[in-house]
Amino acid sequence: MLHTSPNRNIKSILGTSPEDIDTKTQGSDRVLLMSVIMLMIFGILAVYSSIAYFAESKSTTAFQLVTGHIIKLGIAFVVMLLVSKINYHTLAKFSRLGMVLSWILLISVLVFGTAQFGAKRWLNVGGFTFQPSTFASVALILHVCVLLAEKQDYIKDFKKTFLPIMFWVIVTCGLIGIQDFSSAGLLMSICLIVMFIGRASVVQLGSLVILAVLGGSILLGQSEVRQSRIDEYVRQIKDIESAEILQGRGYQAQQAQIAIAKGELMGVGIGKSTQRDFLPAPYNDFIFAIIAEEYGMVGALTLIFFFTLILFRGVVYISKRAEDNLGTLLAIGCTLTIVLFGYVNAGVASGLLPVTGLPMPFVSYGGTSMLFTGLMVGILLNISKHNRDRRQLFYA
Repeated sequence: MLHTSPNRNIKSILGTSPEDIDTKTQGSDRVLLMSVIMLMIFGILAVYSSIAYFAESKSTTAFQLVTGHIIKLGIAFVVMLLVSKINYHTLAKFSRLGMVLSWILLISVLVFGTAQFGAKRWLNVGGFTFQPSTFASVALILHVCVLLAEKQDYIKDFKKTFLPIMFWVIVTCGLIGIQDFSSAGLLMSICLIVMFIGRASVVQLGSLVILAVLGGSILLGQSEVRQSRIDEYVRQIKDIESAEILQGRGYQAQQAQIAIAKGELMGVGIGKSTQRDFLPAPYNDFIFAIIAEEYGMVGALTLIFFFTLILFRGVVYISKRAEDNLGTLLAIGCTLTIVLFGYVNAGVASGLLPVTGLPMPFVSYGGTSMLFTGLMVGILLNISKHNRDRRQLFYA
């Protein structure tokens, strides 16, 4: 059974009082909801500005694609509101079922998957195309949090706790990694952070990190595409030669940085991007570069501010005031998944990170990612409804 009272050690890590605190039901976190809505607005404007070339290749119009994007955002918003009304303990009961279903879908991609943009990550069922790895990511975060909450009485036990949890993590991340190495690596990192906060053994986690780094290095070396991205990233940090630019090496990162440089402080203006005609997938992987070009450094930092605000509300506010261990861990896991994907997308466009192909939540064009990100926000909103009494938090 799940623990229903706060665990003192977990709460002490987060800086809350070790004393039992009463719980109460209240409204959802409005700051979190407002931040998500602002990201959606940014996404609509940026997608409309960046999708013209893609529309031509699809024999449609930018307006039609943006309309479809808005409809998907609306569906994600409805899902968010519906999930916010479902007690997160109810969702926790189906975590194992969700994991099994996600494995079936991930294996189906390997057999029946559809390739888009050179990657086989999508399933087509009845004319509806979706990406199972996004569902698997949510299912894994939920299940890891459930297991951590259940096993608090023997959390340091290698056989009873560490092995069972890592079984789900390694298999799921392995299946995702076959299709999308970047997403798998980021998901693995989030799971390890959640396990650390959930009081898993530091020695066991440290040993796993070393093995993960070694395994990741081997996988990188076996893939020419991944290795070339790393090499291009290192070359851009050290020195970019004119010959390499003319040969098109590191083209994506170069064009993204040109877009950001053109934006300067205030940007070139809404809809006036020129780099959208040169950047691959400017409506998805490099949408941050288009925002920086059109809205300048002010717009780019504003976008990052809303992701940071979500991070603050999820980790510092909602998780600390959650009514039990499960709520605390879920709030941290969902928040990190949303925010880190956004940060990585911005880091890639800015040249701070190698090219990964990860979307920016609620901003990039797409459907599946948006839907399940909305589900995670719904979980966060529900956890925020069941807070401990704030009057008893200011004990210091």
